[in-house]
Amino acid sequence: MRVMKRLTAGLALAALGGVAVASSVAASEIGAPVAGGLGMQAAASSVKERVHDLHTLLLVIITAITLFVLALLAYVVWRFRAERNPNPSTTSHNTLLEVAWTVIPVLILVVIAVPSFRLLYYMDRTHEPDLTVKVTGFQWAWEYEYLDADGLKFESYMLPPDQAVEEGKIRLLDVDEELVLPVGKNIRLLTTSRDVIHSFFVPSLGVQKYNIPGRVLETWVRIDRPGVYYGQCNQICGVNHAFMPIAVRAVPEAEFAAWLKEAQRRFATTQPSSRFAARAAETEVAAN
Repeated sequence: MRVMKRLTAGLALAALGGVAVASSVAASEIGAPVAGGLGMQAAASSVKERVHDLHTLLLVIITAITLFVLALLAYVVWRFRAERNPNPSTTSHNTLLEVAWTVIPVLILVVIAVPSFRLLYYMDRTHEPDLTVKVTGFQWAWEYEYLDADGLKFESYMLPPDQAVEEGKIRLLDVDEELVLPVGKNIRLLTTSRDVIHSFFVPSLGVQKYNIPGRVLETWVRIDRPGVYYGQCNQICGVNHAFMPIAVRAVPEAEFAAWLKEAQRRFATTQPSSRFAARAAETEVAAN
């Protein structure tokens, strides 16, 4: 009876664990981190799907290596214990073993290298972009410029924590102006910086590119489904590094066209330089 109770309790815990994992996956599909989440965020782009595939391959390889080494260590401890080997061997080397532990790791690295280089090449750029967005990092926010939309440009700042909570948004991740992109389109991203090195990182989209002052780097993304996908600066860039989040809103093409038209009208009278000055003044007042 006691065994049955323990078995039932164990199955219940396993079921709860499965529900927790499923809920974390469902929550991660919106592109936000979740408490207690397992693994990476759900893929929302073809790039991220390939990242997942490489991650799975590496997990299989390192698990196999770990189990092999563990089994080998257990065998050595048992086979060459003191009771069985009162007189230790004086063997200094073994040519076959030395060749094996050199060649096998090389072959493993080759198996890892081929898909790794293939993924790096795939992530590098798209040759037929439907849209090009220039992403400029600065202390401590982002500027987005739609190069195919008559110079549409605006800045994106983190919402103050109290305001985010009041509006029912995600604290320290939601922003005042989201980067809006169409679903199913090849989008070229050009990254640079105004001041120090930043990093444009959106985990669920498989996008991570440095923003280096004086240089323009390139990557791309094709988002599979509508949603909001969050990221952050991934390069320590100063005292407020932790407070420059990224919010990417993916919408259908028709909705994007309507947003683009409205954004061109709205930001025509609100230049980034004026918003930057206003934010700088707010920060100075808060600091005093």
